Amino acid sequence: MADPFIGRIVRDEPADVVSLAIGINLVNADAMRRRTFVPALHGLLDTVREGHPDAPLLVVTPIYCGIHERTPGPGAIDPESIGSDQVRFTATGAPGDTELGRLTLEVIRDATREVLEGRSDDQHLHLVDGLSLYGEADADRLPLPDGLHPSTAAHRLIGERFAQLALGRAGTAARSAATH
Repeated sequence: MADPFIGRIVRDEPADVVSLAIGINLVNADAMRRRTFVPALHGLLDTVREGHPDAPLLVVTPIYCGIHERTPGPGAIDPESIGSDQVRFTATGAPGDTELGRLTLEVIRDATREVLEGRSDDQHLHLVDGLSLYGEADADRLPLPDGLHPSTAAHRLIGERFAQLALGRAGTAARSAATH
């Protein structure tokens, strides 16, 4: 949620590598607008950097979630799923609300990319595209059971891809740590 106290907790904990996954809860809660998200992300990164100035810092954008890709939140329980074997979630915003600054996952990814591009002087700051961890094709094969949360198999896939992409031998964090 980009809360300042989370930045302080991360800042104050010892760490060799820091990863921050940000976005889905902001959209699902309809907690911010683009105007407030961008400075909140800058503030979070600044705070974490106070305690970890040279540690690899991986900012992970949201994984694929069909209900919120182009439709803002807030999220809610899909009333049609009540009484079924699987309660599902839905987005209650309207496509196009992004013109008013409302957040979708696509907007979060774009804004996060822009923030990190503006901080290109930080050689240890890295963007991890959440869609490379779990994208639309993955959702076809391993759908989100409730429309919002990954299944056990999808979590495993995401974790394996993150480990390979971000922490593996040729990964972002390994390259960054090698420059120390």
